[in-house]
Amino acid sequence: MALSFLDRERSVAHEGYSRWLVPPAALAIHLSIGQVYAFSVFKNPLQALTAADGSHWDLKSLGYIFSIAIAVLGLSAAIFGAWLEKVGPRRAMFYAAICFAAGFYIAAIGADTHQIALIYLGYGVVGGVGLGLGYISPVSTLIKWFPDRPGLATGLAIMGFGGGALIGSPLANQLMAHFKAAGKPAIPSTFLVMGTLYFIFMMFGVFTIRVPRDGWKPEGWSGTNKVSALISTHSVAVGQAWRTPQFALLWIILFCNVTAGIGILEQASPMIQDLFKGSVGKDAAVGFVGLLSIFNMAGRFFWASVSDKLGRKTTYFTFFTLGAVLFFVLPLSRADHLNSVPLFVSIAVLVISMYGGGFATIPAYLKDLFGGYNVSAIHGRLLTAWSTAGIVGPLIVNGILDHYVANHMSKQDAYPLILHIMSGLLVVGFVANLLVRPVDAKHWMKDQTLAPVGGGH
Repeated sequence: MALSFLDRERSVAHEGYSRWLVPPAALAIHLSIGQVYAFSVFKNPLQALTAADGSHWDLKSLGYIFSIAIAVLGLSAAIFGAWLEKVGPRRAMFYAAICFAAGFYIAAIGADTHQIALIYLGYGVVGGVGLGLGYISPVSTLIKWFPDRPGLATGLAIMGFGGGALIGSPLANQLMAHFKAAGKPAIPSTFLVMGTLYFIFMMFGVFTIRVPRDGWKPEGWSGTNKVSALISTHSVAVGQAWRTPQFALLWIILFCNVTAGIGILEQASPMIQDLFKGSVGKDAAVGFVGLLSIFNMAGRFFWASVSDKLGRKTTYFTFFTLGAVLFFVLPLSRADHLNSVPLFVSIAVLVISMYGGGFATIPAYLKDLFGGYNVSAIHGRLLTAWSTAGIVGPLIVNGILDHYVANHMSKQDAYPLILHIMSGLLVVGFVANLLVRPVDAKHWMKDQTLAPVGGGH
């Protein structure tokens, strides 16, 4: 077959292969699909587009683009997680690249013809499938390569997704400025170029990814990790795992952490301009988005690695206690109060580092509780929490902002309410994390009756 090079058997690493050659392949995929975190740089330019009848898109309508992309990411990860375990990461990455690039191309047509439904379909649905496939394939692969340090492994894989805006934000702005100066439609042309560039970059990951051969384990590793009540020595099949109270609690934990952080990321560029109107321009706002991307990326690696020492539960306690306080005090920095841009930026980057850390730590938390046998499929189903948060977070932010604008109130006054709601969500996450206990033995798989991937009773 023409695509036989994508078969799992063709990507099995040879004896002596260094596992440290795998992270660059994961980063190539995640740095590409992580562009979704830079979507806020398109919001104002898209809002400025004028239809034939003179109408414009409002913030709420544009917010749905990002929400759909994140929602489809989680749904596709849940649907295709078990399939990925069977076919291997190379084929999943290949299809991810096709969908992600095609999403940009379809969105370009939508922007050019002022049909937001096409942008929803392209960037949201088709691109969202690419996000889901691209997200889980490197994560599951690196967990297999680093069973001795699962937090480090997931941090390595997922930090690229957090850093995607570091590339995507300036790239998008430079391309839009270039095409505008050349007299060409800026956003459609930018979408076409970005789709092509990301496809090429993702192909590097497709061709360089490797999976460990059967029976492989790190040199000098005995096959056991640090002893803890929350680190299981048994596996739970995905069909059982998602029915346990532990899965429900981790779903709530991820949902609360993501909803809070995504509210800042999705609105980052307009928010800092609104809160410090007149003193923070477009270029500075783009720099702020890039800075958030750096801390989102660094937090994923730092906090996930720290969780190997502290434990996942203690790490999430840190996120929820410190995060709730920071979200609550963040509005005090705005122009009509302390008027401190450095304070605002300092708090925001710390909050976002913990947001990213939550993403990178959750697969290791799952492996601790449910074992490594079906971890990709279980992780895929848990990402429906991200799907839900991707809808709820922007809805809260954009809904409140549109309400203030419609009632001729200052947008600056809307942000304290938004950020205090996010603080409350983190308190809910704190309670859910407090309730996590080891998985009951009745859910463990029996070694002699290992269930197929995606199954189990």
